[in-house]
Amino acid sequence: MADWGPVVIAVVLFVLLSPGLLFQLPGRNKIVEFGNMQTSWISILVHTIIFFGLITIFLIAIGVHIYTG
Repeated sequence: MADWGPVVIAVVLFVLLSPGLLFQLPGRNKIVEFGNMQTSWISILVHTIIFFGLITIFLIAIGVHIYTG
């Protein structure tokens, strides 16, 4: 059986946390901007830290598993 939990969680978080796609934290003019499709290095750093924290919570603390087959 293949455990697809880490793959699915990582892909979903990567798409949702892409800076500028849904939101950008910090934004260029405000603290949070929605759907501006722009980014900055500080925004990439903040979204990377959020991604790492959430993936750690979902995969290690909660232990999400999706088995196929």
